[in-house]
Amino acid sequence: MSAELLLALLNSTPKVDGVRQDHLADDASTARWLAEHAEPGLPPGDLLAVRAALRAVVRGTASPETLGPFLDGVASRPAATVDGLRWTLHGDSVAVRAILAWDELRTSAPGRLKPCANTACQRFLLDRSKANNARWCSMAACGNRMKARRHYERVRESRGR
Repeated sequence: MSAELLLALLNSTPKVDGVRQDHLADDASTARWLAEHAEPGLPPGDLLAVRAALRAVVRGTASPETLGPFLDGVASRPAATVDGLRWTLHGDSVAVRAILAWDELRTSAPGRLKPCANTACQRFLLDRSKANNARWCSMAACGNRMKARRHYERVRESRGR
């Protein structure tokens, strides 16, 4: 499953010049997003609802059980081939693959998928640092802003004393 697909879905509402964009806002923008991030011909599924549910689950404000209804009717079936078993996912969609990617990360890299520590950002990151201590989606943007903000507050407090 693709962690890149999951991150692209979670981060599909970026801020550009301070204005929130939505790459899934309408049929045309969704089609462009699918062309960039999904397997051709794979149905999208309920991307907006899955995006909202996954964001809540990753932030810890919703239980993973909220993802259950999106998996109704999804099954993996084996087929015997010359090379062994080949598993086919029935009820497959981009939304289902995003949920499967979330579960794969949850088990293979626990705690590595997290929201950006800059609460104004609303983006998510996959922490690939050895110590699992990355906090920002981008050190150049969010990390620098947060550090500058903390520095400004410390300076202001020290002058106020």
